[in-house]
Amino acid sequence: MSAASTPGTTSALFDLKSASLTLVSFVLKTGNMPALAQAMEERFGDTPDFFSHDPVVIDLTPMGSLSVPLDFPALITLLERFKLKPVAVRGGSAAQLESAQKSGLGEAPDSQAGAPRTETVVKEVIREVIREVPVQVPVEVPVAANTMIIDKPLRSGQQIYAKGCDLVVMAVVNHGAEVIADGSIHVYAPLRGKAIAGAKGNTGARIFSTCMEPELLSIAGTYRTTENPLPADVVGRPAQIRLDGERLVYEAIKL
Repeated sequence: MSAASTPGTTSALFDLKSASLTLVSFVLKTGNMPALAQAMEERFGDTPDFFSHDPVVIDLTPMGSLSVPLDFPALITLLERFKLKPVAVRGGSAAQLESAQKSGLGEAPDSQAGAPRTETVVKEVIREVIREVPVQVPVEVPVAANTMIIDKPLRSGQQIYAKGCDLVVMAVVNHGAEVIADGSIHVYAPLRGKAIAGAKGNTGARIFSTCMEPELLSIAGTYRTTENPLPADVVGRPAQIRLDGERLVYEAIKL
């Protein structure tokens, strides 16, 4: 009898166990792949390392009622170009699910989560690409273990991304600049540009500034723009922004 077939050795070579995973859900709202590619390039082109081969579930719910054919090989290639690794689909019509499976994607159970959280309509690519953490699997949000510190002013067009950690900015974030962190954002100066905290779903992240005057705020997918002004006791003053359920809460800080 060969060593490969010796009784008792098979069970020592591998195990199958349940796992809790943090997944990104890509909510597909169009079947037009060139338009989608352009939208993603505009949103993520300046941050090629925003994703790091994150596993992603493609949510076909918005497309299911339309029953339109989808080019899954092209969609997979597009997502992989932006360092997203599609592993499964959910929602969608029977024909769409069958087409996805032929392209090597599994079928994930439908999430009971509601629509992505938005306080205002963000006139950006966010209309096409919405990232959320689904609830069909237990989710353990990673806690930031490190801190990135920036001590120079950020000009219009500049972007800083604190991947896997908090971000501390010791100088002004000017209009047109963008600060992004997987954890919380602390700006010890005027915050006048865009601030996106909890970029990968950390709902416990917060945004702090000694002078809160942002163009856009976001925590774990909940957005607010200047179209909806901040409360009078917060704008231009020391304040923090946090999530309470599905809404942003604005609190002045007494120094």
